[in-house]
Amino acid sequence: MSDSPRRILATSALPYANGPIHLGHLVEYIQTDIWVRFQKLRGHQCWYVCADDAHGTPIMLRARAEGVSPEALIARVAEEHQADFAGFSIGFDNYGSTHSEENRALASRIYLANLEAGHIHTRTIQRPFDPQEQMFLPDRFIKGTCPRCGAEDQYGDSCEVCGATYEPSEVKNPVSALSGATPVMKNTEQYFFDLGHFEQSLRAWTHGGQLQPAIAAKLNEWFEGGLKDWEISRDAPYFGFEIPDAPGKFFYVWMDAPIGYMASFKQLCEKAGLDFDDWWQKDSETELYHFIGKDIAYFHTLFWPAMLEGAGLRRPTKVFCHGFLTVNGSKMSKSRGTFIKARTYLDHLNPEALRYYFAAKLSDGIDDIDLNLEDFIQRVNSDLVGKYVNIASRAAGFLTKHFDGELAPAAQFGDEDYWQGVKGGEHLIAEAYKNRRYGEAMRRIMQIADEVNEYFDAEKPWILAKDESRRSELQRVCSRTLHAFYVLSIYLAPVLPATAARVARELFGLDRDLCWDDLEQVPTRVNAFKHLMTRIEPKEVEAMLEQSQADMAAEPGKQAEQATPTADSPLAKDPIAPEIAFDDFARVDLRVARIARAEQVEGADKLLRLTLDLDGVTRTVFAGIKSAYAPEQLEGRLTVMVANLAPRKMRFGVSEGMVLAAGPGGRDLFILNPDSGAQPGMKVK
Repeated sequence: MSDSPRRILATSALPYANGPIHLGHLVEYIQTDIWVRFQKLRGHQCWYVCADDAHGTPIMLRARAEGVSPEALIARVAEEHQADFAGFSIGFDNYGSTHSEENRALASRIYLANLEAGHIHTRTIQRPFDPQEQMFLPDRFIKGTCPRCGAEDQYGDSCEVCGATYEPSEVKNPVSALSGATPVMKNTEQYFFDLGHFEQSLRAWTHGGQLQPAIAAKLNEWFEGGLKDWEISRDAPYFGFEIPDAPGKFFYVWMDAPIGYMASFKQLCEKAGLDFDDWWQKDSETELYHFIGKDIAYFHTLFWPAMLEGAGLRRPTKVFCHGFLTVNGSKMSKSRGTFIKARTYLDHLNPEALRYYFAAKLSDGIDDIDLNLEDFIQRVNSDLVGKYVNIASRAAGFLTKHFDGELAPAAQFGDEDYWQGVKGGEHLIAEAYKNRRYGEAMRRIMQIADEVNEYFDAEKPWILAKDESRRSELQRVCSRTLHAFYVLSIYLAPVLPATAARVARELFGLDRDLCWDDLEQVPTRVNAFKHLMTRIEPKEVEAMLEQSQADMAAEPGKQAEQATPTADSPLAKDPIAPEIAFDDFARVDLRVARIARAEQVEGADKLLRLTLDLDGVTRTVFAGIKSAYAPEQLEGRLTVMVANLAPRKMRFGVSEGMVLAAGPGGRDLFILNPDSGAQPGMKVK
């Protein structure tokens, strides 16, 4: 091992205890697990902790809907999460919950330390209140128009279109996601953390190499906009920890969630005999790394280090952000079955295939990665089965059949070119792992595998085996090949832990897992080869997608869609189209329009030319409703049009939109009429 032993604590973001783990989540946990396994493989003391994020209004509301207590809900979800993680060999050293006594104590400790230091104050503010549900609304339970860019249907605290963050009171046209009611503003006294006090130290920390350049640049934008006080409290009813000496006030979920890292590690310390304070004191020489999605960088790179500093504790050594997962080039889709849960994948496919594919795609940047399912099949079959496993399956049999499993001495393996080819990339592969450039590491490893297979083919051991006088040559060729496989297995152990463990025990007869120092050793014996990995068949992927679609259809709230309509009903004759994502629907701009003029179109059998008025803005639309309406029946009426449809050049002119109508066609067409009170130009949502 080239570098001196280190003491490292690594964490992944806490999955919310309100739903299952899916493949998008797994990008982060697999990325972290590979890094942690590499550090352990190198002999470092590296601990990996995580926990369920178990507080907040969504947990409370889901438990209420299911008729169970929040505690029962989060206990069930925690069991499901941990089973899914175990299925993908995510090797947490401790997995906890933010709803733990350790987290309650640490949250109070950090809060009280900041309060005593003068970093927390109260003030009366107005917050959105749902008059039907009789409760204050969390930011994410408010939807409306972004006050910065005007994008519709955005959350109450941030815009997914322009990336802006803002206060819920700034949202235009807000509605409650719980009841659909318009929130009213109501006074409430809340607790705030003085984030601006830490601006200078955060600026210095930001530019000290702790963050990726893209994230540091994003922080500069936030600094330029000014760091605002951060609200850290919520009103009852709320599932969480009550703030000390503040009856009816609870810690906001983002206040105690990152402290969950500490609480989970506290539990580990009690089991492993570690000194908790030694790892978290301000001048600690231990290393702390957070792996998170780029969407929660704001909390982990501003609020979290500032809270720690305010409490006199150490800040993270580095925060590593990653991008999102797309499937087949698009956002994961429930209707297409590409919103794939971890359990659905495990029901059909080898988890190490996904670990390898993600590794082959991951870099140290924050770009999104794509799970292209055709490429996934081809790459796994080619790299893992056709290259890596193929080496052992071809060479081991010759050694066990002709030499009782005994390898030739390493001195007979060949010239320096062999050793340079197999082990010359050790440092580069180690550096790639260390710096999270997994894609680079996989390319170098597969390059070695290609060269080993080419060597084996060129030496033709199947011919050597027929010539008794060339037995020593046969043993040398196959021993050299098996040694290369042994080296490749060490290189791949962080990515394929289960396979590498089998290789160590079943093939080479070790009583332990492989470690990086084993690169200095040369195995002397090999056991009979046992099958390590099978090819992925397209039908297996198809079955996974089908199950994923069925899973989504069976979710609560989907049951009504499963009923069979009567044979003659409109729904039976014209079934509901495949499900689309809300974002797809949100791009359609529906507007109330007044039909200012309706005219016959000379030479057209079905069309009427409509001039639509959207409060002073007019659009011409050719509508196929001639058989159902005379022009005079339409003029002056309100209807609904698709206002952002691309203009379409037709034989009779350019159509600048589409009016909405129901019915099978012909005389049975019925244009949609808004209720009284609607006005031209109003958005339909």
